[in-house]
Amino acid sequence: MKLSPSKAFLICFLTWSLGAQASDAVDFESRTLTIALTQEPPQLNSTKATDQVSGMVLGHLMQGLVRYDRRGNVIPGVAERWEMDEQTATFWLREDARWSDGKPVTAHDFVFAWQQVVDPKTASEYAFILAPIKNAAEVNEGKLPVTDLGVVALDDRTLQVTLARPTAYFVKLTVFNTFYPIRQDFFESRGDQYAAEAKDLLYNGPFKLTEWTHSASLKMVKNEHYWDRQNISLNAINVDYITADTRARLNLYTDGKIGFTRLDGETYKDALSQRFRIRRFTTGSTFFLEYNHRPGKPTDNLNLRKAIQSVFDPDEMVNRVLATPGNLRGESLFPVWINGVNDKFRKEYPAPQAGYDIKEAKRYLELAVKEIGPIPPLVLLVGDSPTATKQGEYMQGVLLNKLGIELKIDVQTFKQRLAKMTAGDFDIVGAGWGPDFDDILTFGDLFASWNMNNRGRYNNPEYDRLVRLTMNSTDPKTRMDAMGKAQQILFDDAVVLPQYEQGIIYLLSPKIKGVARRVIGPDPDFTYARIIP
Repeated sequence: MKLSPSKAFLICFLTWSLGAQASDAVDFESRTLTIALTQEPPQLNSTKATDQVSGMVLGHLMQGLVRYDRRGNVIPGVAERWEMDEQTATFWLREDARWSDGKPVTAHDFVFAWQQVVDPKTASEYAFILAPIKNAAEVNEGKLPVTDLGVVALDDRTLQVTLARPTAYFVKLTVFNTFYPIRQDFFESRGDQYAAEAKDLLYNGPFKLTEWTHSASLKMVKNEHYWDRQNISLNAINVDYITADTRARLNLYTDGKIGFTRLDGETYKDALSQRFRIRRFTTGSTFFLEYNHRPGKPTDNLNLRKAIQSVFDPDEMVNRVLATPGNLRGESLFPVWINGVNDKFRKEYPAPQAGYDIKEAKRYLELAVKEIGPIPPLVLLVGDSPTATKQGEYMQGVLLNKLGIELKIDVQTFKQRLAKMTAGDFDIVGAGWGPDFDDILTFGDLFASWNMNNRGRYNNPEYDRLVRLTMNSTDPKTRMDAMGKAQQILFDDAVVLPQYEQGIIYLLSPKIKGVARRVIGPDPDFTYARIIP
């Protein structure tokens, strides 16, 4: 998902914090948490949501056919069981699955939702993720009607999916929020207002949204019609704080007003001095600089990208700029946790590395100038978090001091940055990607030409061929060999500049138990959290 921010996602530097008054921020009697987001979710329409913040909130409000347990294993959700072969996947829905108005969740709700995703009128940026389903691509391209999508309700409780190709990871895909159900009658009753306000959504997950004051607050309460409600301890999750300021959050924690907050390099030192118990978590997300490959952009020039690649020191980024435990140096689009054939992918297919070489960088720069003329000031689009700003300023200094290239920093709120990324209004953008599902393709297809999350519009037929080969094969060696070659192409073409793999450090109140931290799925996940006295 876009962390760009991911997992797109494109990442977005999401943090949750417990807030409100000290006495009720973690309230045992009412079983209520008050939390904070770094920004409000840009989009709660599951057919259009692309970012981690929206995915986080939707993960508490909605549920697909399957779900993740605390360890990231796929377990039954709305579907109580399923069967799959190379041609079809059949899901049997549980009888007690209900919408928040008490009406049953049916197989028809999944058919309608998925048809909406691939409908060209929806303009879903995640339509590509339904590609394993028969006719999905043709429908999305307007060549076939939505009714030709290979998904049918055999009856209210039986959903049958016809696959376009053998897809061993298809069930894992259906955890993702793009595959959530939507009830047609409710959707049509809201028209363009669907998902715009709390009242304009219908929920089938553990919680329902009862209040939404834009840019200010959210309130989620336990969904009394949720099929597994007996295992949901919390009665409410109040979102009363929206702030990206890590210093403010640490102060709130220190004052006993919040119970959960993420730290950065500066606040980490302060937390250490106060002897707080600091927890660590590896998110599974990778962060990078993404270039704009559109014709006419200076960053469309390979030699310019190679010059930048040759003056970047990932160790300096991790140790001096980020300066927090847990981050790994950026070497590849594919993070170290991704599985290969018999071991981790990166052990079997080591990432190629440019190394710091100022002489080589200047040689590339000279070639770039010969090809496109003097390098104009470049625009680096970044988010408004302190970390993003710090990274931008570091790159600004590197390019000016090492290459004599002026880099202008365009700082934008998360929502506005997404809009600019979509429009291609940048030369370089600070981006990241977190896993949408547990397969190497959750990273590998990001820079396929058809993927709308490919914001720089990189287009390489050989890369596309390798992605399709990985999609169409069930043989692990064939798939990983293809992705190994794709990794080399990403390096040779300097498609992105890997900066780091994200590890985070945070503080958690001892009164909060059962908060799930996972590489895949909503993180952090308060679904099965509980409060102790």
